[in-house]
Amino acid sequence: MSTFSAIELKRKFLLILRLITNPVRLLPDFIIIGAQKCGTTTLYNNLIKHPYVIPALRKEIHFFDLYYEKGVTWYQAHFPSHLYKSYFLKIYKNFITGEATPYYIFHPLSPERTFEIVPKVKLIVLLRNPVDRAYSHYQYSVRMGHENLSFEDAIQNEMERMNNEREIIYNNCNNYSFNHQHFSYLSRGIYIEQLRRWHHYFPRDQILILKSEEFYLDPSSVFKHVYNFLNLPDLELNDYKKYNVYDYEKMDPITRRHLIKYYEQYNQELYDYLGVNFNWNK
Repeated sequence: MSTFSAIELKRKFLLILRLITNPVRLLPDFIIIGAQKCGTTTLYNNLIKHPYVIPALRKEIHFFDLYYEKGVTWYQAHFPSHLYKSYFLKIYKNFITGEATPYYIFHPLSPERTFEIVPKVKLIVLLRNPVDRAYSHYQYSVRMGHENLSFEDAIQNEMERMNNEREIIYNNCNNYSFNHQHFSYLSRGIYIEQLRRWHHYFPRDQILILKSEEFYLDPSSVFKHVYNFLNLPDLELNDYKKYNVYDYEKMDPITRRHLIKYYEQYNQELYDYLGVNFNWNK
């Protein structure tokens, strides 16, 4: 049995045990909702190094996008119990728990579902230059065996691949579309549309929006914002480990110029909406 399979088997066994005690388990205090390929794994895995942050059973639970039909008790089984929290608070000053599923920000049903279950949850968003995000997403799809087209062909065919996929999500009992999750290279970079959906349900002060490039450049400074947002004392780590970093050939310069132009208007709308210029112009 591979190491990965053994870990998954252990998680499933723990989940079964936790389901027995789900009535006394917590819901998350925070959720990192996206975006994909913007540093969410690095953010989460370093955040849970804080002594007051207790991780979920797994980083990506996918409850509000893929497994909502399993019910809130299934979701609660991924988090610590009220008893554990009470015991923890007797020893330490603070306690929070949360998860990170970057598909949430893009899934059309996630904002309303999240608001219905955890209306007071704190949400964290990482946004990366959408051109770089799209290319990284494509490279990930190739590594995972989901994609066999060239990047140029993939983005050329995205509109056709994504046609009616949102309707499929709304009409399918499992609310799932393979194309929507895996072939949304350009669509996921139109951040303005996604943030507006989330802000329809959650006030702005409940959503922390971070720039991925600043996070990569100066993680210590960005974590200070995260700790403040989550009401945690500062913690200076000796090493901010990076996760899911891979080498691949650079994007064709012509393709890059085309995508910079493609996102120009969407990015400007985002800057105007947030009152911040991310300078994604190259």
